[in-house]
Amino acid sequence: MYADLNGKTALVTGAGKRTGIGYAIVRALAGSGAHVVVADLGRSGDDAGQVKTGTQGEMDDIAREMMDEFQVSALAVGVDVTDNEAIGRMVETVKTRFDHVDVLCNNAGASFGVPNAVHTYDETAWMKTIDVNLHSVFRVSRAVLPLMMGRKASIINTASRAGKVPPLFNGAYAVAKAGVIMLTKVMAKELAGAGIRVNAVCPGQIMTDLERWRFELEARVFGSTVEEREREMCRTIPLGRIGTPEEVGQLVTFLASDASSYCTGQAINVTGGQLMEF
Repeated sequence: MYADLNGKTALVTGAGKRTGIGYAIVRALAGSGAHVVVADLGRSGDDAGQVKTGTQGEMDDIAREMMDEFQVSALAVGVDVTDNEAIGRMVETVKTRFDHVDVLCNNAGASFGVPNAVHTYDETAWMKTIDVNLHSVFRVSRAVLPLMMGRKASIINTASRAGKVPPLFNGAYAVAKAGVIMLTKVMAKELAGAGIRVNAVCPGQIMTDLERWRFELEARVFGSTVEEREREMCRTIPLGRIGTPEEVGQLVTFLASDASSYCTGQAINVTGGQLMEF
């Protein structure tokens, strides 16, 4: 627990599913006493790509859970991070409830049109993947920053190992996450004078809906089982296991807190040693 986060306000996008990294981030921040805004698409459907998004009902349940378990204030807000008007409505709702934001976690992400090589990738799916994963970080940050100015604050962007090491047949996602890493560095330089730190986390294999979907897809392609594909992946990880959303959430909370007060512009790997380069 980071005592300096007690009473702070944190906004986390892509936080509406209990099986995801966003939910783990919300729990970790609330566990340190931060008031939390649970933001997600707020509806179900196929437009979320390979990542399931939280419905408004699920988000409301999570907000109530945070209030009951951690005695913090919590707000569930539906938002489409590709829509400036929807983002603006979210910001106004947050401003009315909390007045300011101390921590922004740009965690929303999805992958469309995979698996496909670049030369067979559907252009609409490619552009949508870039929009959700990269442009949303710009849009949401730009809209929320007026609520962060004039105070020590922290932005944490969810990038990916895929933004540093190119995967096969998931090029748009990899390109978008590489962009998130550079955007993090640009924002860190531009906002340092305002006392706002900006960092990114780069998860590798984390047991989320997306990871389970990947193992299911590989099992079909290779004619094996999900368990076999997971064991094969674990052989590439020095720590020998798939990571948990909670482990990412703990790192994000560290980056949000004063314990990381001299860290900005960093893209930190959470990969069990699978990636050891910066």
